[in-house]
Amino acid sequence: MNSYHIIGLMSGTSLDGVDVAYCRFDSTGNQTWTFEIIHTAGYEYPDSLLKQLKQATELPSEALYSLNKQLGIHFGEVVNQFLFNTKIDPMKIDAVASHGQTVFHQPENGFTLQIGCGTNLAVTCGIPVINDFRSKDIALGGQGAPLVPIGDQLLFSQLADSFLNIGGFCNASFTGSSPIKAFDICAGNLPLNQLMEQHYQLNYDSNGEKARSGTIHTPILNQLNELDFYTTNGPKSLGTEWLFDQFMPLLDIDISPEHQLATVVEHIATQVAHTLTKNGSKKVLVTGGGAKNIFLIERIQSKFEGALLLPSSELIDFKEAIVFGFLGALYLAGENNVLSSVTGAMKSSRGGILHTP
Repeated sequence: MNSYHIIGLMSGTSLDGVDVAYCRFDSTGNQTWTFEIIHTAGYEYPDSLLKQLKQATELPSEALYSLNKQLGIHFGEVVNQFLFNTKIDPMKIDAVASHGQTVFHQPENGFTLQIGCGTNLAVTCGIPVINDFRSKDIALGGQGAPLVPIGDQLLFSQLADSFLNIGGFCNASFTGSSPIKAFDICAGNLPLNQLMEQHYQLNYDSNGEKARSGTIHTPILNQLNELDFYTTNGPKSLGTEWLFDQFMPLLDIDISPEHQLATVVEHIATQVAHTLTKNGSKKVLVTGGGAKNIFLIERIQSKFEGALLLPSSELIDFKEAIVFGFLGALYLAGENNVLSSVTGAMKSSRGGILHTP
């Protein structure tokens, strides 16, 4: 049996901070894996760095490269703080597996960009780093996303037949199908958080209470549901470019923010429930920050006849960080960690780049 001790780092499009998960992954061969969560923690971004990250898509090239370096160093400092707080010996860590922070995601144009320089990260924490898990898949003609489904298949398939992650975007994987299917469904927390920040100077709608107090605006709901993305089948993924070019402009109408929030929640619930039903889901494990939005979960459940399963808070918050750690373990084991059946690439691949300190 081969064991890998990995720290997984995840920073999602909602920019709510860096999730850190230290796990042991054990391989017994024939794609059979088990894992143990040893420690987890979340770290918010400092205000100055957060401001730059929110503006990343608008930065000139030199400033973006500088931010890439700064973020890599910050990730390394987060790892050092995590190791200090948990009293973990860094010599026991085989690698840090980092998702990075997505700035651009345009697989239709042949590229994606996750910043957070792996070399600076490795030098700062003194541990080998694996990052840039998406680029090879895009070079192979895939979407470079989603990446979590291989974790759903090999680590969590005993818990449910489908897996819904509600992060900045909503995505799902369906392990009951052969081969496994997975794709982005629709927007998630990003537009809700954007509206909360714009109108209330708050980071998110706690429990969905603002949305609950609003009324659905049917014309906007219909426009959202008619976006072209929802008419396409097969492997597909979303980026912030789509959100700000096609989604958010539809909300630029003179109605109260509560009504906007209620309408977006209803749209998310409609798209998610339709997708789960269409794919024959019976038991769905729900993770990501949106799993804590009580109103959103209620609206999805009202439209879906299967069971929505909410696991422990640790799994809700850190599942993606755990799986990125697993991608690192698969990389070290020399196994494929990106599935062509979910990305649409010409073949499955071993994605990632190794940086030594």
